[in-house]
Amino acid sequence: MVSYEYILGGFLASLLAFVFFMIISTTLGGNKKVKTLSGGAKSNGFQPEMEEDKSTDVVIVGAGVAGAALAYTLAKEGRRVHVIERDLTEPDRIVGELLQPGGYLKLIELGLEDCANESIDAQKVFGYALYKDGKDTKLSYPLEKYSADVAGRSFHNGRFIQRMREKAATLANVKLEQGSVTTLIEEKGIVKGVIYKNKAGEELRAYAPLTIVCDGCFSNLRKSLSAPKVTMGCQLWANQ
Repeated sequence: MVSYEYILGGFLASLLAFVFFMIISTTLGGNKKVKTLSGGAKSNGFQPEMEEDKSTDVVIVGAGVAGAALAYTLAKEGRRVHVIERDLTEPDRIVGELLQPGGYLKLIELGLEDCANESIDAQKVFGYALYKDGKDTKLSYPLEKYSADVAGRSFHNGRFIQRMREKAATLANVKLEQGSVTTLIEEKGIVKGVIYKNKAGEELRAYAPLTIVCDGCFSNLRKSLSAPKVTMGCQLWANQ
């Protein structure tokens, strides 16, 4: 005859085993990764369905001056931002080395003025010096109504961009990632996100209600966003 204690013990053991199985199944299911086949190719006629990520509000392509400033500003407002930049090493080219006073005022407005200070060897600029035919004159910026800190700034552009990236990355709701965006994900004419390859060469997808492309003059997405009609030609003038 089976005692009551054995029946109760067996029931409890079965119940605990069921609960443990459910916990393991839920954990593994929550961590399941859905992969996309490279180039949208199909395997055996079947394309795995992508799960749309709901954890991002804005995807920003490019982390230059515009992208980094946007990321910081939007994240300060509470939005979750995913920034994808082709190359996160410090840019090493001469471009945009002078920021006019109006630009510095905008940095103050955005809370980014410390990105253009002595930490990147920025120098204050108060106007222009003009030289012609052995003569020179100075033209000062009209800064009388501003504080002493407001002036132009001259700096190494690469250091300035790196400082802005670092500033944006200090916010918990900014994900700054190195990767090359190859394609915009569109549904019925609406951009839903991007397909990109990360630093390791893996093809991934990033979804968001808003995608902002600001990847500069080397953009490979511009043709998919606009189709400008450029007419090129020349005229020859001859002396009669």
